[in-house]
Amino acid sequence: MHRLDLDRTDLKILRFLQAHGRASNLELAEAASLSPAQCLRRHRRLEELGLIARYETRLDPVAMGFQVVAFIHVAMEKGHLREMPKFRDLIADIPEVQECYSVTGDFDYVIKIIAHDLKSLSVFLMNTLMPLPGVSSVRSSVCLDEIKCTSALPLAE
Repeated sequence: MHRLDLDRTDLKILRFLQAHGRASNLELAEAASLSPAQCLRRHRRLEELGLIARYETRLDPVAMGFQVVAFIHVAMEKGHLREMPKFRDLIADIPEVQECYSVTGDFDYVIKIIAHDLKSLSVFLMNTLMPLPGVSSVRSSVCLDEIKCTSALPLAE
């Protein structure tokens, strides 16, 4: 792992961008106490270093008709290591899957999915997830209430 040479100003820029992704260069410069030209140079450098992965618009799931968030634990069949790359490729292309992690413990993967309702979740589990190659079992937990959801990293002050 390499050490990044980030100063306080770089961190100010990154913190501000995490909270205000649509900020103009002028707004960003003011927040970082820089001239617009200096700020733009630093911003571009941070992008070139790969510290800024992407810019995106986060839609409100409920406003878009998605009422159910579920976390699904997936166990793969023992001895089917050759199915895992195929499983990963297929999971990556399923729109309902928002996040997927390979994990330790009794299950091999944890998947976060979004569905319009419980019936849609059931259809997803039975018709999309369970038939995937190598899937042995699934256990789902339906989210009752979202307490915190962020993609912001805890950057030092």
